[in-house]
Amino acid sequence: MSALAKKDKNKDADAPPVDGDEAEGGEAAPKKKFPMLIVIIAAAAVLVLGGGGAAAYFLFLAPKHPPAAGAAKADAAKAAKKKDAKKDAKKDGGASKADPKTQPVQTAGPNGTIYYTLPDTVANIQSPSGNASYLKLKLTFECPDQDTADALDADLPRINDVLQGFMRELRPEDLAGSEGNMELRLEILRRVNLVLAPHKINAVLIEQMLVT
Repeated sequence: MSALAKKDKNKDADAPPVDGDEAEGGEAAPKKKFPMLIVIIAAAAVLVLGGGGAAAYFLFLAPKHPPAAGAAKADAAKAAKKKDAKKDAKKDGGASKADPKTQPVQTAGPNGTIYYTLPDTVANIQSPSGNASYLKLKLTFECPDQDTADALDADLPRINDVLQGFMRELRPEDLAGSEGNMELRLEILRRVNLVLAPHKINAVLIEQMLVT
């Protein structure tokens, strides 16, 4: 063997084995990139499974609020809002939204006073000539507090009955002049307070009086 051939042989022996080539003794050289590929695939699988697990938790395992509980909370909030609005209306001194022709109207006054205005009260009265005569009154009661106004609401049928009975006994001459007007106020005040006891109204205001 020549010196050049020996040199080439030694050079080939020192070179690292190439993938796919067989090493000495007929064994294949180990592949270095295969373990790294396994690590990458495993990491990707962990990420996919982790994301899928989070999605499954939010879709199936996360606690859900029952619709009934949510509806009950909404109803409670609406009821509280209406109650607050009613309180604010009273604080602002605004009149209630009742129809004054058919329902009493409450208006806030100074120092907690409540003015309680009745619908028009009309009754037949005695006439000396025997002709039909009518008395129409528009009355407002001055209440010292809201409790008295609430008592008026509760006893309104009895108060109307008392007013009708009293007015039918009146004659036109009973209403003449300032003396007749004052006597009418005092009699209504006395009769209403008898119905309301232990509550009492402070005064009777006659906003309108018409005799026909």
